[in-house]
Amino acid sequence: MSINNYLADLSFVGTSYHGSQIQKNALTVQEVFQNALQAVMGSIPEVKCCSRTDTGVHARHFYISFISDIPCDCGKMTAALNAHLPFDIRVLEIREVPEDFHARYSATSKRYEYLVWNGEVMDPFLIDRAMHFNYPVDEKTLDETAKVFLGTHDFSSFCSSKSSVDDKTRTVFESSVARDGDLIRFRFGADGFLYNMVRIMTGALLQVSRGKLDKNDILLYLNGKKRDNLLITVPACGLYLTEVIY
Repeated sequence: MSINNYLADLSFVGTSYHGSQIQKNALTVQEVFQNALQAVMGSIPEVKCCSRTDTGVHARHFYISFISDIPCDCGKMTAALNAHLPFDIRVLEIREVPEDFHARYSATSKRYEYLVWNGEVMDPFLIDRAMHFNYPVDEKTLDETAKVFLGTHDFSSFCSSKSSVDDKTRTVFESSVARDGDLIRFRFGADGFLYNMVRIMTGALLQVSRGKLDKNDILLYLNGKKRDNLLITVPACGLYLTEVIY
Protein backbone atom coordinates (compact mmCIF):
# COMPACT_ATOMS: atom_id res chain seq x y z
CA MET A 1 0.00 0.00 0.00
CA SER A 2 1.41 3.37 -1.00
CA ILE A 3 1.70 6.16 1.53
CA ASN A 4 0.99 9.65 0.30
CA ASN A 5 1.91 12.55 2.56
CA TYR A 6 0.33 15.93 1.84
CA LEU A 7 0.88 19.41 3.23
CA ALA A 8 -2.01 21.87 3.33
CA ASP A 9 -1.28 25.61 3.55
CA LEU A 10 -4.16 27.30 5.39
CA SER A 11 -5.04 30.91 6.08
CA PHE A 12 -7.60 31.71 8.74
CA VAL A 13 -9.17 34.36 10.93
CA GLY A 14 -9.07 32.89 14.41
CA THR A 15 -11.77 35.01 16.06
CA SER A 16 -14.41 32.26 16.09
CA TYR A 17 -12.10 29.44 17.15
CA HIS A 18 -10.54 28.24 20.40
CA GLY A 19 -7.12 27.98 18.84
CA SER A 20 -5.78 25.56 16.28
CA GLN A 21 -5.40 22.27 18.14
CA ILE A 22 -8.41 20.02 18.57
CA GLN A 23 -10.19 20.10 21.95
CA LYS A 24 -13.00 18.08 23.46
CA ASN A 25 -15.48 20.86 24.23
CA ALA A 26 -14.54 23.78 21.96
CA LEU A 27 -14.48 24.44 18.23
CA THR A 28 -10.97 24.65 16.76
CA VAL A 29 -9.37 25.09 13.35
CA GLN A 30 -8.11 21.50 13.34
CA GLU A 31 -11.58 20.10 14.03
CA VAL A 32 -13.14 22.12 11.22
CA PHE A 33 -10.38 21.10 8.81
CA GLN A 34 -10.71 17.43 9.77
CA ASN A 35 -14.47 17.61 9.19
CA ALA A 36 -13.80 18.96 5.70
CA LEU A 37 -11.30 16.14 5.07
CA GLN A 38 -13.90 13.60 6.11
CA ALA A 39 -16.49 15.13 3.80
CA VAL A 40 -14.08 15.01 0.85
CA MET A 41 -12.19 11.77 1.54
CA GLY A 42 -14.79 9.74 3.41
CA SER A 43 -12.56 9.36 6.47
CA ILE A 44 -10.35 11.43 8.73
CA PRO A 45 -6.65 10.75 8.12
CA GLU A 46 -4.05 11.36 10.81
CA VAL A 47 -3.14 15.04 10.74
CA LYS A 48 -0.18 17.00 12.13
CA CYS A 49 -0.36 20.75 12.77
CA CYS A 50 2.63 23.06 12.44
CA SER A 51 1.92 24.90 15.67
CA ARG A 52 -0.53 25.56 18.47
CA THR A 53 -2.33 28.87 18.34
CA ASP A 54 -4.46 30.37 21.10
CA THR A 55 -8.08 31.42 20.98
CA GLY A 56 -8.47 34.41 18.67
CA VAL A 57 -5.02 34.17 17.05
CA HIS A 58 -4.92 34.36 13.24
CA ALA A 59 -2.67 32.82 10.59
CA ARG A 60 -1.70 33.95 7.12
CA HIS A 61 0.07 30.61 6.62
CA PHE A 62 -0.68 27.63 8.84
CA TYR A 63 0.37 24.15 7.76
CA ILE A 64 -1.26 20.78 8.36
CA SER A 65 0.22 17.55 7.03
CA PHE A 66 -1.86 14.43 6.54
CA ILE A 67 -1.30 10.94 5.16
CA SER A 68 -3.59 9.18 2.73
CA ASP A 69 -3.37 5.76 1.12
CA ILE A 70 -5.27 7.20 -1.84
CA PRO A 71 -3.33 9.47 -4.27
CA CYS A 72 -4.92 12.92 -4.53
CA ASP A 73 -5.03 15.59 -7.20
CA CYS A 74 -3.76 18.51 -5.11
CA GLY A 75 -5.56 21.19 -7.11
CA LYS A 76 -8.91 19.41 -6.99
CA MET A 77 -8.42 18.60 -3.31
CA THR A 78 -7.80 22.29 -2.54
CA ALA A 79 -11.04 23.32 -4.26
CA ALA A 80 -13.03 20.49 -2.67
CA LEU A 81 -11.86 21.31 0.87
CA ASN A 82 -12.63 25.02 0.43
CA ALA A 83 -16.15 24.05 -0.65
CA HIS A 84 -16.62 22.38 2.74
CA LEU A 85 -14.84 24.97 4.90
CA PRO A 86 -16.27 28.17 6.38
CA PHE A 87 -15.15 31.38 4.71
CA ASP A 88 -12.85 32.33 7.62
CA ILE A 89 -10.67 29.27 6.89
CA ARG A 90 -9.17 28.85 3.42
CA VAL A 91 -6.83 26.26 1.96
CA LEU A 92 -4.33 28.19 -0.16
CA GLU A 93 -2.48 25.20 -1.54
CA ILE A 94 -1.91 21.48 -1.07
CA ARG A 95 1.31 19.80 -2.13
CA GLU A 96 2.81 16.37 -1.78
CA VAL A 97 5.75 16.06 0.63
CA PRO A 98 8.18 13.24 1.56
CA GLU A 99 6.83 10.38 3.64
CA ASP A 100 8.82 11.41 6.74
CA PHE A 101 7.73 15.08 6.58
CA HIS A 102 5.99 16.42 9.70
CA ALA A 103 4.24 19.78 9.70
CA ARG A 104 5.61 20.64 13.14
CA TYR A 105 8.90 18.83 13.55
CA SER A 106 10.18 19.51 10.03
CA ALA A 107 9.92 23.28 10.59
CA THR A 108 13.21 25.12 11.14
CA SER A 109 11.82 28.54 12.07
CA LYS A 110 8.69 30.70 12.16
CA ARG A 111 7.65 34.30 11.77
CA TYR A 112 4.90 36.14 13.60
CA GLU A 113 3.42 39.61 13.24
CA TYR A 114 1.51 41.61 15.82
CA LEU A 115 -0.75 44.46 14.68
CA VAL A 116 -1.45 47.54 16.81
CA TRP A 117 -3.87 50.29 15.82
CA ASN A 118 -2.39 53.52 17.17
CA GLY A 119 -5.16 55.96 16.28
CA GLU A 120 -7.24 57.78 18.86
CA VAL A 121 -10.35 56.01 17.56
CA MET A 122 -10.22 52.29 16.80
CA ASP A 123 -10.70 51.34 13.17
CA PRO A 124 -13.96 49.32 13.23
CA PHE A 125 -12.71 47.16 10.36
CA LEU A 126 -9.84 45.97 12.57
CA ILE A 127 -11.96 44.92 15.55
CA ASP A 128 -10.67 41.48 16.62
CA ARG A 129 -7.86 41.85 14.04
CA ALA A 130 -5.59 44.31 15.89
CA MET A 131 -4.99 45.72 19.37
CA HIS A 132 -6.06 49.30 20.04
CA PHE A 133 -3.30 51.30 21.73
CA ASN A 134 -3.89 55.06 21.87
CA TYR A 135 -0.76 56.15 23.74
CA PRO A 136 1.94 57.94 21.68
CA VAL A 137 4.32 55.54 19.92
CA ASP A 138 7.70 56.47 18.47
CA GLU A 139 8.12 53.54 16.12
CA LYS A 140 11.76 54.40 15.34
CA THR A 141 12.68 54.21 19.01
CA LEU A 142 10.77 50.94 19.38
CA ASP A 143 12.41 49.49 16.27
CA GLU A 144 15.82 50.23 17.75
CA THR A 145 14.77 48.83 21.13
CA ALA A 146 13.38 45.68 19.50
CA LYS A 147 16.89 44.75 18.35
CA VAL A 148 17.69 43.80 21.95
CA PHE A 149 15.80 40.54 21.32
CA LEU A 150 18.07 39.52 18.44
CA GLY A 151 20.39 36.59 19.04
CA THR A 152 20.21 33.64 21.41
CA HIS A 153 18.67 34.26 24.83
CA ASP A 154 16.82 32.54 27.65
CA PHE A 155 13.23 33.75 27.18
CA SER A 156 11.94 32.36 30.48
CA SER A 157 10.57 35.78 31.43
CA PHE A 158 8.85 36.12 28.06
CA CYS A 159 6.56 33.11 28.21
CA SER A 160 3.42 32.12 30.04
CA SER A 161 3.63 30.34 33.38
CA LYS A 162 1.58 27.61 31.67
CA SER A 163 4.53 26.74 29.43
CA SER A 164 5.68 23.16 30.05
CA VAL A 165 8.87 23.44 27.97
CA ASP A 166 12.07 22.94 29.97
CA ASP A 167 14.51 24.57 27.54
CA LYS A 168 13.44 28.18 27.06
CA THR A 169 16.45 29.26 25.01
CA ARG A 170 15.53 30.55 21.55
CA THR A 171 17.39 32.30 18.73
CA VAL A 172 15.65 35.37 17.31
CA PHE A 173 16.76 36.47 13.83
CA GLU A 174 14.12 39.15 13.17
CA SER A 175 12.73 41.76 15.54
CA SER A 176 11.37 44.99 14.11
CA VAL A 177 8.71 47.67 14.44
CA ALA A 178 7.31 49.68 11.53
CA ARG A 179 4.41 52.09 11.03
CA ASP A 180 1.95 52.39 8.16
CA GLY A 181 -0.26 55.32 9.05
CA ASP A 182 -1.97 54.44 12.32
CA LEU A 183 -1.14 50.75 11.95
CA ILE A 184 2.04 49.52 13.66
CA ARG A 185 3.51 46.14 12.80
CA PHE A 186 5.69 44.25 15.27
CA ARG A 187 7.55 41.46 13.45
CA PHE A 188 9.46 38.58 15.00
CA GLY A 189 11.27 35.58 13.52
CA ALA A 190 12.94 32.81 15.50
CA ASP A 191 13.93 29.15 15.46
CA GLY A 192 10.99 28.60 17.79
CA PHE A 193 8.58 30.45 20.06
CA LEU A 194 7.41 29.80 23.59
CA TYR A 195 3.81 30.02 24.79
CA ASN A 196 2.76 33.72 24.59
CA MET A 197 6.34 34.77 23.76
CA VAL A 198 5.43 37.16 20.93
CA ARG A 199 2.58 38.71 22.90
CA ILE A 200 4.88 39.37 25.88
CA MET A 201 7.72 40.73 23.71
CA THR A 202 5.24 43.09 22.04
CA GLY A 203 3.86 44.06 25.44
CA ALA A 204 7.35 44.89 26.67
CA LEU A 205 7.92 47.22 23.72
CA LEU A 206 4.59 48.94 24.29
CA GLN A 207 5.58 49.43 27.94
CA VAL A 208 8.68 51.23 26.62
CA SER A 209 6.32 53.59 24.77
CA ARG A 210 4.52 54.30 28.03
CA GLY A 211 7.81 54.97 29.86
CA LYS A 212 7.34 52.00 32.18
CA LEU A 213 10.32 50.03 30.77
CA ASP A 214 13.44 50.80 28.78
CA LYS A 215 16.00 48.83 26.78
CA ASN A 216 18.10 48.09 29.85
CA ASP A 217 15.08 46.69 31.68
CA ILE A 218 14.44 44.28 28.82
CA LEU A 219 18.09 43.23 28.92
CA LEU A 220 17.70 42.42 32.60
CA TYR A 221 14.75 40.12 31.85
CA LEU A 222 16.79 38.42 29.13
CA ASN A 223 19.61 37.93 31.61
CA GLY A 224 17.67 36.17 34.31
CA LYS A 225 15.40 38.73 35.97
CA LYS A 226 12.09 37.03 36.73
CA ARG A 227 8.94 38.24 35.06
CA ASP A 228 6.86 40.73 37.05
CA ASN A 229 3.72 42.79 36.46
CA LEU A 230 5.54 45.20 34.13
CA LEU A 231 5.81 42.48 31.48
CA ILE A 232 2.27 42.42 30.14
CA THR A 233 0.71 39.97 27.68
CA VAL A 234 -1.10 41.83 24.90
CA PRO A 235 -4.44 40.44 23.61
CA ALA A 236 -4.52 37.55 21.16
CA CYS A 237 -6.53 39.48 18.55
CA GLY A 238 -3.48 41.22 17.04
CA LEU A 239 -1.31 38.11 16.59
CA TYR A 240 -0.73 36.45 13.21
CA LEU A 241 1.41 33.46 12.30
CA THR A 242 2.82 34.69 9.00
CA GLU A 243 5.37 32.10 7.89
CA VAL A 244 6.67 28.63 8.71
CA ILE A 245 10.03 27.83 7.19
CA TYR A 246 10.89 24.24 6.30
